[in-house]
This record gives sequence, structure tokens and C-alpha cells, in this order.
Amino acid sequence: MKKKEVWSNAELKILRTLTSPIKIQQFLDGIQYSTESRYRCPRSVLRDRKAHCFDGAVFAAAMLRRLGFPPLIVDMQAVRDDDHVIAVFRKNGCFGSVAKSNFAGLRYREPIYRTLRELVISYFEPFYNLHRERTLRQFTVPLRLSRYDKQQWEFFDEPMEEIGLKLSYIPVTKLMTPVQIRALTKVDDRTYTAGMVGADRKGIYDPSKEK
Repeated sequence: MKKKEVWSNAELKILRTLTSPIKIQQFLDGIQYSTESRYRCPRSVLRDRKAHCFDGAVFAAAMLRRLGFPPLIVDMQAVRDDDHVIAVFRKNGCFGSVAKSNFAGLRYREPIYRTLRELVISYFEPFYNLHRERTLRQFTVPLRLSRYDKQQWEFFDEPMEEIGLKLSYIPVTKLMTPVQIRALTKVDDRTYTAGMVGADRKGIYDPSKEK
């Protein structure tokens, strides 16, 4: 069994500046978007200054925990597109979220949403692929990362694979009926362009490459 890890003084100097959900978001916005397939634990994110959405959500959950929130992540699942993972928190009875994303519109949400579904629905319009298809379909129940505390998920990369896999096997809530899905329209030019501001094309799912 590994000895219990703690944050170093140098790490704590940075972490102590993350005093609110929006400051956690600003930290994530200030680091590079990772186009790699590997997972990074919160310590690795802090060290490498790099994260994709899964890494960013897990990092945000760890930082939210330091502020007194439970460490929760939600997987928003899509078709012909990458899923998007967010860290969720509740303040004054309402949900908000922190997220790292390659797309401008898939990041922070203020804690104003009465239900988790309301929060997730706020991501529907800016959630699209390179073919301008609206791709968000369902979301998972929140996964509480404290269940992985014995594996020291904040400090080691190894538990990340298990956490990512778990998101594929927990209950989901569908957002639309088949009739509604068939009636969906393509994203217009202005919305498409706005969402792509600052995106790294190397990290964007290309539905043309589906087999």
C-alpha cells in the first residue's frame, strides 16, 4: 500500500489561490488543452499545466473539495462526438459546474440551475461536432470521487482509468425522445464560429473518421 500523499508546499502555494469555483475555472482556462489520450490526476495537471475535459473535471472536483463541496463529476454523453465531463457543485440549493473544454461554450456555469438536468441542458446548444450536428444525448448521475480515496486519486494517474471506465457503467438520464432527436437542426454559422474560438483542432473529434 502506498504511503499517504500530501500536497507539497509549492503545490499548496498555488492551490490556496483557488478560493472559489470561478477561480478554479480561471486556472483551467489558463492552462493548455491536452490533445493526448492519456489521463492526468490533479497533481499531474498542476505539474504539467495541461488537461483535457476529463482531467480538468477531476482536478476541479479535487479543488472544489478543498472549498467544502463533495468531489462530484458528471459525464455528458454524445453521439458522433466526444463526451464531456464536468465537475458539479451546489450553492444555495442550485447547481453550477466547472469544466475544461476545447470549445468556448462548454466551460463554467453559475450555480443557478435548480436541477442537474437544467444544468446539463444549458450545455445543449454549444455541444456540437465538426459536421454541425447537435450531439448531446444523455448524462450520468454524479460520480463521487471520494470513493477512490484509498487509491489517492488526487495524486496518482493510475486510478484515472478506473474512474473513466466507471462513467460508462453508471445510470444515465436521456435528454430527448427519438422524435425530438430526428427533428434537430444543424448549428448555424454564427454559433459554430463562436464556439470554436480558441479551439485546438487537433483535439476535436472528427465524425468523418468513424468506421
